[in-house]
Amino acid sequence: MPPKFDPTAITTVFCRAVGGEVPATSALAPKIGPLGLSPKKIGDDIAKTTSDWKGLKITVKLVVQNRQARVEVVPSAASLIIKALKEPPRDRKKVKNVKHSGNLSLDDILTIARTMRPRSMAKTFPGTVKEILGTAQSVGCTVDKSNPHAIIEKIDAGEIEVAED
Repeated sequence: MPPKFDPTAITTVFCRAVGGEVPATSALAPKIGPLGLSPKKIGDDIAKTTSDWKGLKITVKLVVQNRQARVEVVPSAASLIIKALKEPPRDRKKVKNVKHSGNLSLDDILTIARTMRPRSMAKTFPGTVKEILGTAQSVGCTVDKSNPHAIIEKIDAGEIEVAED
């Protein structure tokens, strides 16, 4: 006989989903089935919560307490950058290998870095900014109409001052 269900226990479940779409119930069922939740209902909640991240792959955190699930979006640096580029949502099934060739301002990068600061591996805030700039480089966009790596070098040289928050 399994142990009695504890209503005060809080369980967190992470899963990747495409914003605005219902994830496959076959992917959700093994994670949330043992907690006594309906994968279909949770899938609808995820689709509703991630509607403003349409077309972007995003990590979703499910906080389950007393068989009630609360859905939170945990954005990655890349998805924050792509969202800041304000590109129109695209159909993932038809359009492949998209180049995100937009341009962001340094203020946008600083805002994203402040959002990502608690999850960053860097010791200082300028380190977090350089992490975000590296992600911007791999996404393929420019920052202030120049290569993100050039801005990283300017931060290292002290030409661009990033204030500690």
